Amino acid sequence: MGQPTDPVRDQLARALDWKEAHAGFDKAVDGIPPDKRGARAAGFDHSPWQLLEHLRIAQEDILDFCVNANYEHTMTWPDDYWPKDPAPSGVPAWADSIASYRRSRDELKRLAGQVEDLTAKVPTGKDGQTYLRAILLVIDHSAYHVGQLVALRRALGIWNP
Repeated sequence: MGQPTDPVRDQLARALDWKEAHAGFDKAVDGIPPDKRGARAAGFDHSPWQLLEHLRIAQEDILDFCVNANYEHTMTWPDDYWPKDPAPSGVPAWADSIASYRRSRDELKRLAGQVEDLTAKVPTGKDGQTYLRAILLVIDHSAYHVGQLVALRRALGIWNP
């Protein structure tokens, strides 16, 4: 017999993928041509590459905060969270960023299911900085920027829903 399911933990894990109510990360990054990864459309501040890297960097930082007993917040906003270059250094950089994002997303999904108390304070956090808060922050942040990526792709004429 398997473990009983916890609907809250299951929903958190599903929401990290956001395939139910939003275009998910995987759909948003799929099929962006290499020559468009550094493109900016009128009215948009960032390129697909910058949005992808920002998502990856922020998510990995929050995951590290949750699982690293020696975590110290050393990154500076906004400089350390946004890449300066609008385009990746090549196809491998793009693929590596996507793979890294997926790995940290999978780790957060595992954390949502395995941490004993979602409402417990993260050991290196301040008051109110719980595991649940961290996971919800990633969900919200990712949904926002994935939405930006979809809107940017529409503006660039490269969105195929």
